[in-house]
Amino acid sequence: MKIALDLDKDLFIPHLESDDSSDVIEQLSSQLYESGYVKEEYISAIKKRELEYPTGLPSASPAVAIPHADFNLVNKTTVAVATLSNPVNFHDMEDVKKTIPVQIVIMLAIGEPHGQVEMLQRVVGIIQDEKLRKDILNANTSEELLALIEPSLLGILN
Repeated sequence: MKIALDLDKDLFIPHLESDDSSDVIEQLSSQLYESGYVKEEYISAIKKRELEYPTGLPSASPAVAIPHADFNLVNKTTVAVATLSNPVNFHDMEDVKKTIPVQIVIMLAIGEPHGQVEMLQRVVGIIQDEKLRKDILNANTSEELLALIEPSLLGILN
């Protein structure tokens, strides 16, 4: 199954300033909403889901979180990516009592019921590539960030 993925450089935000994971999620999901990719309910749904099912991934620094919400709140499939000026704690998806200092957030907005698993597999490729994660963290512009991530997502999908 192929996912129709629309990547928008306005959804790639280097050096985002934020104090906590809730604020990061608010900023990214609001940007998705303002750009027309998700319904307004997506913003509260993704926050609620993060509390119930944390998305911090245990890995070497820079660590990654992959927040997402239900496909029925998505108008058009995309991802929003932020690198954080300062790490913020996300709860560990494997052990919710632990937190992980995250510096890269890849928010998934997948509009197809079975697309989530496929997209997560693509994102895992990024997460497992330590050099790529460091390059992503060092990107200074939206264009740079998009150029680093796009091949991993589109190269496999299209």
